Amino acid sequence: MPRAADIAISVLALLVLSPVLLVAAVAIKLGSRGPVLYRQRRVGLGGAEFEMLKLRTMVLGSDPVGIGTAVTRDDPRVTGAGRLLRRTSLDEIPNLLNVLRGEMAIVGPRPTIPAQVDDYTPHQRRRHEVRPGITGWAQVQGRAGIPWEERIELDVDYVDRRSASLDLRILAKTVWLLVTGHGLAPD
Repeated sequence: MPRAADIAISVLALLVLSPVLLVAAVAIKLGSRGPVLYRQRRVGLGGAEFEMLKLRTMVLGSDPVGIGTAVTRDDPRVTGAGRLLRRTSLDEIPNLLNVLRGEMAIVGPRPTIPAQVDDYTPHQRRRHEVRPGITGWAQVQGRAGIPWEERIELDVDYVDRRSASLDLRILAKTVWLLVTGHGLAPD
């Protein structure tokens, strides 16, 4: 998808979703102490690191620095508001700011943390030949329900096959998953 389309979609989505962001921010602040936004180092285009933004869904100090700890459905670290934000993927809305800053795209492989990238093979590093995305081929194929290695292979497959028509298919399937709620949160 052209960069201009990413920018236009991000601006429109932020305008439409601004009331949702406001309600989410209030719920986060009322439910637990700490900032509204969660910031985490991720790896993007060409292997460059950037600070990815999300709505905070866990109690302050839950995530060890540099290495993510798996989050289960009943994880006590997740706040009340965080459960809803994660289940609906609304915690990802601030990723739109990363798109506007040029660090992410609307569609592409999800950015990973540096500790995971350290273990990549040269073939797996190919996923960094494109900007990471808010949604991607692996996300619409099963998200966290498929093994990590398979997700990386789907990302490399996307890099090889990317096109405007594939991006539109991914966007359509993402909208369908958001509307139906299927496949958004791991069981």
